[in-house]
Amino acid sequence: MSDLNLLQMILYDANTQWVLLGTMLLGIASGVLGSIALLRKQSLIGDAVAHAALPGICIAFLLIGEKSLVALLIGATITGLVAAYCIQFITATSILKEDTVICLVLSVFFGFGIVLLTKVSQSPAGNKSGLADFIFGQAASLVGNDVKLMAGTAFILILVTSLLFKELKLLTFDPAFAKGLGLPTKFLNFLFLTLLVAAVVIGIQAVGVILMAALLITPSIAARYWTNSLGKMIILSGLFGAISGMAGTLLSTFGRGLATGPFIVVSATLLFFLSMLFAPERGLVIKWMRRIKYNRKTKEEQILRTIYKNLEDCYLKSGLEECLVTTNAVASELAFSEKLTLTILGDLLKKGYLTQSGNEWSLTNEGLFKGYLLVMKQRVGEICLMHREEFNEEEQDQLTSKVIDKPTDPIAERIIYLLDQYNMKPAISPYEGKGLT
Repeated sequence: MSDLNLLQMILYDANTQWVLLGTMLLGIASGVLGSIALLRKQSLIGDAVAHAALPGICIAFLLIGEKSLVALLIGATITGLVAAYCIQFITATSILKEDTVICLVLSVFFGFGIVLLTKVSQSPAGNKSGLADFIFGQAASLVGNDVKLMAGTAFILILVTSLLFKELKLLTFDPAFAKGLGLPTKFLNFLFLTLLVAAVVIGIQAVGVILMAALLITPSIAARYWTNSLGKMIILSGLFGAISGMAGTLLSTFGRGLATGPFIVVSATLLFFLSMLFAPERGLVIKWMRRIKYNRKTKEEQILRTIYKNLEDCYLKSGLEECLVTTNAVASELAFSEKLTLTILGDLLKKGYLTQSGNEWSLTNEGLFKGYLLVMKQRVGEICLMHREEFNEEEQDQLTSKVIDKPTDPIAERIIYLLDQYNMKPAISPYEGKGLT
């Protein structure tokens, strides 16, 4: 059977469709709330809540004696909320740092959960309870009613987050200002923690208590590389979460019996690495390419300035308007290798800035204009440094433009006067008819 036929058979399977829908909705809800948790620096709280859900699941099973998903999720929600509020309370009333408190609460609750899980496994119905699946997740065991419960909860989480987006945004970036406006900051913080716990609880059956924190945070980190806008980040995070859920489910289904939760997390991690490398603004590869382009542009400007200054010296000494500069002279003055110098000179030649005569170079009229601008900018910058009380060095570009385009401006006249006083005014000017042919 071909891979295409196998994919069609899988997609038409009713159970696979339910699992796909459930993991997709879980990914959206996790991404939306994870974005806010990330920016509030509460990422690890999701991990603590996920681990703290285990004792609630075991206690609920011991109380009712059967595996009822609703009852188990209620138990998980209760212990998750207790863990979250314990972290908040201990952090606010003690000298302990939040990361220390999170580690303490996570260890205590998860250890208690393992003890209860051992107790459950020793009971008559323990072997058939399937509670161990909550540790690593078992998305394949989801049925229609499970997915409906997950879908309903995820929809409510997304709806509440959307309705309170402005308030949560303000609480995230400036809680003091939010409190000054009269917003119920304590209630909003309580509500957000409740939403975060709910997102964790509905996901533990699919992803497991150990990996749920990764699904909560990884899509958000990936989305952060693409935008500075919280709204766009939340949308992208939800999209990445949905893609991770769907991709992980399909990959695990192709693998015949492989756990779905780890594949979902691996898919989210792959999206994170792709974002980290190729995101338009912050991607490492994009930054690397931009840096290479900037370095090349800088070296081109250095060489143009150097050639201009050499021609300027030649013009001042011999009065000849056409002089040539050797490759070795340029490389020696800038401490560049001859290979690099030739490469950049070749690029400048292609751009029409230079003319070549064997191993010697001269400026075209276009190159003269560019070199004049670069040298003028450099010398105006030096004037700004020498006369800081008169000129702002940060306005070097604007001052250079004034000197060239508006020489009658009082500030431009002052700079031109100083350039003359220090013998720094460029000798070869395309504006004064002193050009190279």
